[in-house]
Amino acid sequence: MAKVLDLSLVLCVLCVSTAAIAMARNLGEESSDDTEFIKSSCETATYPELCFQSLSSYASEIKKRPLQLAETALAVSMAQAKSAKTYISDMTDYKGITKRQHEAVLDCVEEMGDTVDRLSKSLKELKNLEEGESKEDFWFCLSNVRTWTSAALTDETTCLDGFGGKGMDGELKSLVRAHIVRVAQDTSNALALINVYASKH
Repeated sequence: MAKVLDLSLVLCVLCVSTAAIAMARNLGEESSDDTEFIKSSCETATYPELCFQSLSSYASEIKKRPLQLAETALAVSMAQAKSAKTYISDMTDYKGITKRQHEAVLDCVEEMGDTVDRLSKSLKELKNLEEGESKEDFWFCLSNVRTWTSAALTDETTCLDGFGGKGMDGELKSLVRAHIVRVAQDTSNALALINVYASKH
């Protein structure tokens, strides 16, 4: 009787183990497919490597959904913009800052505030597309998303323009530029992925 119970226990363990292995394999394949979807989608972006690097960790949430990919890209860009705004705000106390540099920093903080606002509007509008409006409303919302995201890119460029000229060269400019360029690259990638989503409709 004990042998029969032992055999039953072994068979039960084997069944559970086999099911767990199969489930893990399926999840692994699904995760791999989701990651591959992001990689192939990012090939259309302006900065493919950065696109994949910044979005691949969200593969399990994005799955293979173009809209979710575009939303995530906008959210990542907005988070970068908020971070950059905070960082550049602290630059007003930068050691040895000149009056012109101080003005450029303040202008840049304002531009980054506009960037955050526009990306936030874009993200909210993009989420509205999930609610299934009419075709006319769909394209109206999508047009808004493209317009605001493009305007955010312009804000970022305007910030960098404020540091133009040799008189502005130096560490301060380099530090600000590094943060703004990253935001601009993420925003450009988000716009490209929005356009990929639009092309499927």
